[in-house]
Amino acid sequence: MTISIAHLGPKGTNAETAALAYAKWLWQEKGQESVLCPCPSIAQTLQAVAKGETELAMVPVENSTEGGVAITLDTLWELDKLQIQQELVLPISNTLLSHGKSLQEIKTIYSHPQALAQCQKWLELRLPSVQLIPTNSTTEAVQQISQNLNAGAIAAPRASKLYNVPILAENINDYPDNCTRFWVVGLTPTTEGDRMSLAYSIPANLPGALMKTLQVFAQRNINLSRIESRPTKRSLGEYLFFIDLEGRMTQEALSELSNYTEVVKTFGSYSILPIQGIAID
Repeated sequence: MTISIAHLGPKGTNAETAALAYAKWLWQEKGQESVLCPCPSIAQTLQAVAKGETELAMVPVENSTEGGVAITLDTLWELDKLQIQQELVLPISNTLLSHGKSLQEIKTIYSHPQALAQCQKWLELRLPSVQLIPTNSTTEAVQQISQNLNAGAIAAPRASKLYNVPILAENINDYPDNCTRFWVVGLTPTTEGDRMSLAYSIPANLPGALMKTLQVFAQRNINLSRIESRPTKRSLGEYLFFIDLEGRMTQEALSELSNYTEVVKTFGSYSILPIQGIAID
């Protein structure tokens, strides 16, 4: 059976590159064939799995420069069924694509908000007066500029070949070690792996409320590799807390955590997939 993998499209996005790497790993390690299914947004990518339209989704969760990807976290919280199957980390190299011949010609730059933010300092230094226009994906940005000599798009180098748009500037990341964590998400609960992710809300914003939840981990010598807050969207000052931890939590630990929380959602245990050496054309 062929596994379908949803990802942010169109063809040429970093999410597609991550999905291609995962698909190659599935074939090399398990002999499993895959088909990629591009989606217009990250939210729709996850919804495709929740609705049973695809078996898996590849979504970005955290960038080393810009931090957590809010729409991924918010949608995971909203869609109760989804479980993380595996994680992979993809190096991100941003380039400026344009049909123009020089930076001086560029008046407008299109890209996904994450890519624009990852290149903010470079843009302020070299193109301080350009208009920045956010798009749903880096590939959509490339499609926007068409033959406009005064427009540019920030995208992966691969998009230059796919859409025949020249690279005007390479390696424009603000920081050289720019990388993004991606999660492979499905409907099947997972128990294998040395990482676990969960999220919870607390019943009231009172002194020590968050500390009591964190003590559950500390008392069991569980290391938290990441903690991030997101608004509940119910009231100003109310937050959800997303936790990544090393190892796993026992049912007894989860039961104790529930004593100090309003809602707890676990997203599964998973391993980090090494993708070094997997070439993507």
